[in-house]
Amino acid sequence: MHGPSGGTTGAGAAGAGADGRPTEALSFRELFDLNAYWLAINILWGAIGISLLPLLMVDLVCSGDKACPDPSTILPGVTVGKGAAEAIIINLGVVIAILVQPTVAAISDHTSSRLGRRKPFIIVGTLLDMAFLLGLYLAGAWIGVLLFYCLLQFSSNFAQGPFQGYMPDLVPAKQVGLASGLMGLMILVGIGGGAMLVAVANALGNPRFVIFAIMAVELSTMLLTVYRVREGRQGIPREGKSWLQVGLGAWGTDILRERSFVWLLGSRLFFLMTGATLTAIAFFYMSDSFGMATQTALDYTFVAGALIVAFGAIATVPSGRLSGRIGRKRMIYISAIIGSVGMACLVLSPSSIVALGFAVPVGVASGIFLAVDWALMTDIIPKAESGRYMGISNVVTGSSGAIAAAIALVLVDVGNQAFGVGAGPRLAFGVACSYYLIGSLLLTQVDERRREDVPSGVSAEPAPAAAAGSTG
Repeated sequence: MHGPSGGTTGAGAAGAGADGRPTEALSFRELFDLNAYWLAINILWGAIGISLLPLLMVDLVCSGDKACPDPSTILPGVTVGKGAAEAIIINLGVVIAILVQPTVAAISDHTSSRLGRRKPFIIVGTLLDMAFLLGLYLAGAWIGVLLFYCLLQFSSNFAQGPFQGYMPDLVPAKQVGLASGLMGLMILVGIGGGAMLVAVANALGNPRFVIFAIMAVELSTMLLTVYRVREGRQGIPREGKSWLQVGLGAWGTDILRERSFVWLLGSRLFFLMTGATLTAIAFFYMSDSFGMATQTALDYTFVAGALIVAFGAIATVPSGRLSGRIGRKRMIYISAIIGSVGMACLVLSPSSIVALGFAVPVGVASGIFLAVDWALMTDIIPKAESGRYMGISNVVTGSSGAIAAAIALVLVDVGNQAFGVGAGPRLAFGVACSYYLIGSLLLTQVDERRREDVPSGVSAEPAPAAAAGSTG
């Protein structure tokens, strides 16, 4: 791909279809470069959300005692358990992510600069991440963790919103399945790698050391994106609108006319809540349900994450490509069946070793879904406003994690108190099984035909599953 000064491709330009989408195939290296920044994003949130925050809550709220019999006051007059303390941080952070990501993504759709319409936001967001990560490293109280976590949500989503518009901008329709598979691979490797890095940092004496590894990965992938990923189409003319009007336009009600997109958002919410439940309480599951010491629980969390990543990674690229033959929706239904079996078995697992085995089907299901859902989303959205629509889709991504974590973390406290330490995580996994079913029911309303294949002016209804094989 071209460097930052590379030319843009507008609708109707050479190598682009009538909708402005490129038709020339990308090399594997170009597809890798396009997805590299996903690795950094998911190492960041995989490390902080899965492992670091729970450790900080035990340290700052429970005074180092994981059973947390006498939690500290987090604010004047406010005393909660470790799960609720973490849930407050996560949910306040996700509100910021929900507001920032679609708004900045929509602004990037209309941006024209020497670096293109996406890269200025990626550069600024990454540099702000560096400052706020250092603040999180130095935070010595719960309120400090809350502050820098929320600031980090702002800066990370400032970069991520515009970044995720690249796939619709640059990837030809015939390579969407492969590109989405690579993206799913980066996400899984990032999440698992983040958890692994926290375990290593904790073994070295301070889990916060992971922050320096996060900074190194994010800076390097940002530079790779800036210098090796070209820009696609030109920015949409503002036609006299102010930047405030453009940003607020991200929330316009016209998006409700995209019926399949709206149904897919609902389906995505519940599918993502399954994996978010697992990642939010994996440490507590190992420590509470099986009575493990902190380092042992971290080690087992790392092994579970490694299994999920390994088997999810094996599933991503093949499932992304296979979905082009048998249909995106069929592949997602398959992932729901596999994932629900794995999650139900985690509820009943008699030992930590057996539980590790049940992480395998959950990983496979996650790999299939991450690859295929993104391909389906890319197929059905308006390409000129890809940043806006992908930003809205990640409102669901962010809120799914917050909603799932809030439910799961509260269930951890409630279950542990009502039925004994260890029952809480199992209760949360049991509730998560229902998310697969709800997500599948909502998916039935989605028309999976590519947007360009639906006749203009036709209100798209869910296409018969047998017709799905036309997607590439």
